[in-house]
Amino acid sequence: MSINAQGPLTSREPLQGGGVAEAGAVDVRPVDLPGNATAEPDPAGVPETAPRRIVAGRSTTQRVLGVANQVVRWVLMIGLALLFMYPFAWLLAASLKPRGQVFDNRLIPRTLVPSNYVEVWHQLPLTNWVFNSVLIAVLAATFVTLSSSAVAFGFAYFRFPGRNILFSVLLGTMMLPGAVTLVPNYLIWKYLGWLGTTVPLWGGTLFGSAFYIFLMRQFYLGLSRDLFEAARVDGCSYFGLFRRIAFPLALPSAIIVFIFEFQASWNNFSGPLIYLNFGSPKGYTVPLGISYAMTLYSPTAGGHGDYQFVMVASLLVTLPMLVIFAFGQRYFIEGIAAGSVKG
Repeated sequence: MSINAQGPLTSREPLQGGGVAEAGAVDVRPVDLPGNATAEPDPAGVPETAPRRIVAGRSTTQRVLGVANQVVRWVLMIGLALLFMYPFAWLLAASLKPRGQVFDNRLIPRTLVPSNYVEVWHQLPLTNWVFNSVLIAVLAATFVTLSSSAVAFGFAYFRFPGRNILFSVLLGTMMLPGAVTLVPNYLIWKYLGWLGTTVPLWGGTLFGSAFYIFLMRQFYLGLSRDLFEAARVDGCSYFGLFRRIAFPLALPSAIIVFIFEFQASWNNFSGPLIYLNFGSPKGYTVPLGISYAMTLYSPTAGGHGDYQFVMVASLLVTLPMLVIFAFGQRYFIEGIAAGSVKG
C-alpha cells in the first residue's frame, strides 16, 4: 500500500472504516501497490527524500571533521612527546659515546661504547652518592609526610579559637623566600654541631611543611565528621582517630606528599652544597657529586674531558625517580582528583 497524495479533499468523502474526511484535509488513505507491497502513510503528505539527503550530508561532514580533529590532536601530542623526550634521548646517546664524540649531537652514536656503564663505577664513587641520596630522601619524605599529616588533621578536626588566624600565618610562611631563612638555619645547625652531616638535610622535615599541611588539610576536610564522632563514642582517643581512621583514608594524599618530597630531596643541590661540602667526595649526594664530576673532568681544572662518565651517572640517577613515579602513579592521580573535588 502507498500514500494517496492526490491533494486535499474538497468535500466530505467517506473513508474506510466509516469515517468522514473534512474539507481541506490531506488524503492519507493507503493505496494498494503491485505485488501486495505496502507503505506507511506520510501524515504530512510531503516526500522525505530531500531532508534525508541533507541529514546524511551533515553526518558525513561531522564525521570528516571528527576524524580531522583526532588526527590533529594526535599529531600535536606525539610532537610534544618527542620534544620532551629529546633531552633524555640525547643523554642516552651521549652516555654510549667515546670521549671525543660526546657533544656531536648525534642521537645514533657512530661508535658504541657500552663499557662506559661499567667504567663509571670505578671512576666515580657513584654507589656512595646514590646511597646518601636515597637515605636523605627516604628520611625527609617519611618525616614530612607524618608530621604534615598530623598537623593537617589538627587544623581540619579540632575547633579552637584563633584556628583560622594560625592557619593563615602558616600559609604566610610560604611567601618567605628561601634566602631569608638560609643564614638562620645555617647558624642553628652550626650551633648544634651538625655541619658536615646529613641531619640538616632531613631534620627540618620533622616540623612539617606549610604546603603539605595545606594539601592534606583539604583532603581531611572532605572526610565525614560522623566517622570520628562515632569512634569517639566507642572510646577512641584523638591519636587513634588520626592513626586508625584519618591517615588510612588519606593514604593517596600522603603518597603524593611522599613522592613530592622524595623528588625535592633527590634533586636538592643547594642544601648538600652548604652542609656537606666539607669532607670526602664519598659523602656527597647525587646532584653535588655530578657537579664535582663536571669539575673533575673539566680540562680547565686539569681533567681530560671524560664527560661520558658524567652522562652515564646522570642517566643512572634518573632511574629511581622514574621507578617511584611508575609505582605511585595511580595514587598520584587519585589523590590529585580527590583533592580537587574535596578541596
